[in-house]
Amino acid sequence: MIAEKLYALASQAPVVPVFYEADAARACELTQACYEGGLRIVEFTNRGEAALTVFPELVRYVRQHCPDMLVGIGTILTADQAEDFMEAGADFVVQPVTTAEVGKVCARQNIPWIPGAMTPTEIYQATLLGASLVKVFPGSAVGPGYVKAIKAPMPQLRLMITGGVEPTPESVQAWLGAGASAVGIGSQLFSGGEPDAIRNRIQTLLSAIRS
Repeated sequence: MIAEKLYALASQAPVVPVFYEADAARACELTQACYEGGLRIVEFTNRGEAALTVFPELVRYVRQHCPDMLVGIGTILTADQAEDFMEAGADFVVQPVTTAEVGKVCARQNIPWIPGAMTPTEIYQATLLGASLVKVFPGSAVGPGYVKAIKAPMPQLRLMITGGVEPTPESVQAWLGAGASAVGIGSQLFSGGEPDAIRNRIQTLLSAIRS
């Protein structure tokens, strides 16, 4: 099942690049740099008018050039948006909030659903609705200690932290050490913009995490 593949890839490389790019060639270039750096999950966000045009091209590129990589769509708010991007090839769907209708359409198509939540009640309710992972967002508002406290009574939770995670070993290790299953990192991961720099940054980050 694709959810099991998602868990396996996250355990091997628990960093998820999160980005939007209006130019399809550039989106593919950034994704290739992430793949060469060792990442196997990428979240393209629905944050611009070109998202639904670029995303299918990115999916085709990943299928051809990045074996075993999963490419998902983020910033989904409605069931209609989820269906559009799943039709375009999304391997998983990420939300900044929890919308039960989005969870239902993902379940019908057996697509992992990663809704956003913050409080313990919101996080637990999201799992009851069928979330594969729950995105704690924004992470900058809480901190690793918050994740550790939530995991204490509910160790079974699978949490992905997005917002406020820095592309440094210290930041990522703090979240993972607190019990997060994965972290999402946005623009800071791509600072500089050159594929070689992005690839090297990711390789260094993963090496530090694994050591």
